Amino acid sequence: MLKEARARTAQLQARMKDAGLEVALITDESTIAYFAGFWGYLSVEFGRPTFLIVRADDAPIVITPLMESEMVGAMTWVDDVRTWEDAGDNRWENVLARTLGSSHKIIGIERDGLPIIVRNWIDDQLTGVELRDITGLIGAMRMIKSPLEIEIMKQAGQIAGAMMGAAEGALAENAPEYEAALAVINAGTRKAAGFLTAKGWEQFVSPMIHNLQVMQSGRDTSMVHRRASVKLLERGDPVYFCFCNMAQFKQYKLGFDRMFHILEVSDEAAKIQQAAIDAQQAAIAAIRPGVTAESIAEAANEVYDERGYATGYRTGRSIGMAYLESPELKHGDKTVLKAGMTFAVDGGISVDGELGGRIGDSIVVTETGCEYLTEYPRQLLVVNR
Repeated sequence: MLKEARARTAQLQARMKDAGLEVALITDESTIAYFAGFWGYLSVEFGRPTFLIVRADDAPIVITPLMESEMVGAMTWVDDVRTWEDAGDNRWENVLARTLGSSHKIIGIERDGLPIIVRNWIDDQLTGVELRDITGLIGAMRMIKSPLEIEIMKQAGQIAGAMMGAAEGALAENAPEYEAALAVINAGTRKAAGFLTAKGWEQFVSPMIHNLQVMQSGRDTSMVHRRASVKLLERGDPVYFCFCNMAQFKQYKLGFDRMFHILEVSDEAAKIQQAAIDAQQAAIAAIRPGVTAESIAEAANEVYDERGYATGYRTGRSIGMAYLESPELKHGDKTVLKAGMTFAVDGGISVDGELGGRIGDSIVVTETGCEYLTEYPRQLLVVNR
């Protein structure tokens, strides 16, 4: 992992030279993990930013809160780790100013990934400095996954499969939603733990499945991102699980969704769910190198149109260390697909206040088509408990 992170940084430096860029200030957590190989479990929401400074002709520098520095130093390959404190002369603003210096006329940033407190500081202190958005430069590197990245994502897929199996196993008439959510966390954590050792870099990787479970049932299945509650499941309820902010391993994040039905399924619910499945399968069948991202969405939309449904969902999104990378499988994205790209591919229909039909899998584009990273039956799923 760290060997690849170091090689990516060298590639970034070469691209910076070609672009005439001397320095990049990286603040997005997933990008820092991509290049420096470390991450934390608390974020800038606590007012504590972390920085990776990459110069085209010099070794990179990490700036991190003092309290995080021990773990950062143990996880990263970057030798120069500088610390800042919450108060006094060694606040992050001062450490960042000293590290950047005052000679740069252009600084590369990921514009949409700048925390507002950092952007405010830049606006106040770096007047006259051109901020050049390097989101596209970095995004192009992250589009194509290496064999090691794909292997980690396959492990994440196995973890997700264990989570979904536990979810289905916890469903029953009169069972509360939250019990299924607890089963998901336990099963995923145990599966992830089986891929880890307590040695070296891996000892800092937590197997714990976290984030709040996206789950809804009954008439609430049209509420796409509702969370698990104390609601009791009833006969005939559709039950939807989305693992898109939970199915992750070593920072690689997948998309994975399934819909179940308790004891029986109504004709209308079955019709909607089957349309979502068929649209997703049409999209996946269209994936191969050389086609455009928007053509995959068009394949799904043809199914929706034939069945008399309209959908406001994109058909898919690129996945990796961030929840949303590029390209996206939607109208207007003309990116040409290449082997090594990875996507979450969804089928989705909502009838507000009534029903929803949804399914989602993650795939990797191969030389001849695509391969699933997630596995679970792609059919109407009825739980007989």
